Amino acid sequence: MPRKRPEFTKSPYFVDEPGNWHLKPGAPKELQIEFENYMNSLQDIEEPGAINGVHIDWPYDR
Repeated sequence: MPRKRPEFTKSPYFVDEPGNWHLKPGAPKELQIEFENYMNSLQDIEEPGAINGVHIDWPYDR
């Protein structure tokens, strides 16, 4: 299932280097906040029974 492309990726301040996403100096504060929130959301703690933060109901877990 395709993911929605974050709005900050369409900004001229966004730099899409593989493994090194960042914003150029002078990016608006709102854009910085959106970028930080997105990057922090990628660091969610993984728990058993979850794949990329999505819980999978396994028939043997019951």
